[in-house]
Amino acid sequence: MDAVYACVVHAAGDLRIEEREAVAPGAGQVAVRIAYGGICGSDLHYYRDGGVGDFKVRQPLVLGHEVVGRISQGTDEFAEGAPVGIHPAAPCGTCAECRRDRRNICAYSNYLGSAARDPHIQGGFVQELIVPVDQVRVLPPGLELRTAVLAEPLSVAIHAVRQAGEGAVDGKRVLVTGAGPIGLLVVAALRQSGAREVVVSDLHETPLTLATQVGATHTVQVGTADWPDEIDVAIEASGTAGGLRTCLERVRRCGTVVQVGSLPGGDTAFAGNVLMTRELTLTGAFRFDHEFDTAIDWLAGGLPVDPIVTHTFPLADAKAAFDLASDRTTASKVLLDLSVGTPR
Repeated sequence: MDAVYACVVHAAGDLRIEEREAVAPGAGQVAVRIAYGGICGSDLHYYRDGGVGDFKVRQPLVLGHEVVGRISQGTDEFAEGAPVGIHPAAPCGTCAECRRDRRNICAYSNYLGSAARDPHIQGGFVQELIVPVDQVRVLPPGLELRTAVLAEPLSVAIHAVRQAGEGAVDGKRVLVTGAGPIGLLVVAALRQSGAREVVVSDLHETPLTLATQVGATHTVQVGTADWPDEIDVAIEASGTAGGLRTCLERVRRCGTVVQVGSLPGGDTAFAGNVLMTRELTLTGAFRFDHEFDTAIDWLAGGLPVDPIVTHTFPLADAKAAFDLASDRTTASKVLLDLSVGTPR
């Protein structure tokens, strides 16, 4: 392959399809011909706002970290043509967090499609991606690439559920605020983890319909008063101060709230006195590590998540894909098909 095309953000609102010179894999690397890439909320923030939280775009950035494909230049371990998923994180392996097996919060990690480092870590929305072999997972037989692309965001969801504590959701009533793709995958992960009831709130009707399809037992459109009592655990997936307040106010006394939605950069006001007087536990959930392998196993086992993928666009139409993915009344997870033709 002489050249490849990539989806690159230069600044807020400035998204381009650019030609890049193909690169051969080096020692300890393989080349993956990318088939699908899922547009994540962080990708949308880079496109709309020029940054995610405190991470600002300072140079052209190839977006994307939810990617799957087939080995195009392999090794003895990875045969050419093998379908693979790609773990997007490369932690340092030596810091205190890595030594404690908390590699997802390694301060020195390289993460595909991230502006957290300077120079930025280029992402996976490129037709051929060179990646270290230890980030590659051969997919189980029968797992379609279009489903496997959900492994990365499902890993985020599984990690968020686990942050509530060992067995904390089993047999319990759990609230999820925000029914975007991560919130929907949290719903599926909660049911897989034994949650008895899953209550989901959102501003819009369309994502709440999808929530029911992936396992929610009760939905609440924000602005109504139809709230069940006695929420044991709440998982905040909307990335809004209002969603966090809802979790803190609705969870039972001594309950647990997990923040997985990315809040805006800077300070966020929250109901601190509610946290204090009701002795709540508030914890964060950032990315994932070993959960990636669990996610692949769950998807191969038939976890009911297919409704979450609502639209697929060729790479040439990336801007239209990003614009639609921003419309929560219509779309949920939007995919880029990087295998379709040569971008215009």
